[in-house]
Amino acid sequence: MDVTEILEAHKAQFKPITVEKLVPLDFDLNLLAGFDNNALDEKRFKKEKEAYLKDLTRDNVQLVVNGIFELPVKSSDHGILATLPDRTTVLPREKPIPKDKPMTRWEKFAQQKGIQNRKRERMVYDEDKEEYVPRWGYKGGAKDTTQDWLIEVPSNVDPMTDMYQKQREEKKERVAKNQKRQRRNEEEVAAATMAGKKNVRDFKKSELQQAIAASRTATASVGKFDKTLRNEQKIKGVTHQFAPTVGDAKAEKTSSMDILNKIVGKDAKFDVSKATRMQARDTAKRNAGKPADKGFKKGGKKQKK
Repeated sequence: MDVTEILEAHKAQFKPITVEKLVPLDFDLNLLAGFDNNALDEKRFKKEKEAYLKDLTRDNVQLVVNGIFELPVKSSDHGILATLPDRTTVLPREKPIPKDKPMTRWEKFAQQKGIQNRKRERMVYDEDKEEYVPRWGYKGGAKDTTQDWLIEVPSNVDPMTDMYQKQREEKKERVAKNQKRQRRNEEEVAAATMAGKKNVRDFKKSELQQAIAASRTATASVGKFDKTLRNEQKIKGVTHQFAPTVGDAKAEKTSSMDILNKIVGKDAKFDVSKATRMQARDTAKRNAGKPADKGFKKGGKKQKK
């Protein structure tokens, strides 16, 4: 059975891997890119645009693949890999290169001593309790020596000192100190929230600026003849806007009603009967202290002379 024609027909479906160009491509295999500087065939481009661009792209990709297969290779666990050359194309950056952050004091010390930062597990095994406990925090951290059956008395302490009682008192002092700090932090956060600040640091900064502003005007000249520092900001004064003494009577009435509504309220009602009773009671109190008229008796009849 002659299969030559079948093989030739199957081979005709695929294009050869060899591509000839009038001007060789410029490759940057580090970026897996090739740059074609040849002129376009304008007649074919106008006649069959999609087919021409497809063939042109296929030929250029084939040349890039051929260049990759010509690179030196090395074997690894993932298979045979090609070693890419150095980059030859310089791509522009959108933003400038970030500057290196200055090292902190701890980072310099760690670099000199060769200290490496490593993450430690949070839970550790306590041989006395025979269970895992947190390395720090609640039920963790330093070992509670008040539960030991024996505590060594230091040489600089009275031998008759109760070390258990002493450690319990020290623990109470530490707890009270931490509670005091916690209350202070809560008060600072509450004060910052009331002042409209996001955190305590901004609140303290604003307080410091207010103290500096007050100190500037604490001199006899109210800071008028004091020397200013370099890059010192000017203090923004408070501006007041006063209404004119002679103006629209309607606007003045509206303003007065607004103030009255803020004090009394819009839903306030006037109780006439209650006001009448209060007025009568006040009148009776005033008349109670006055002497009676001498021209009339107690029963209301006028006396004869």
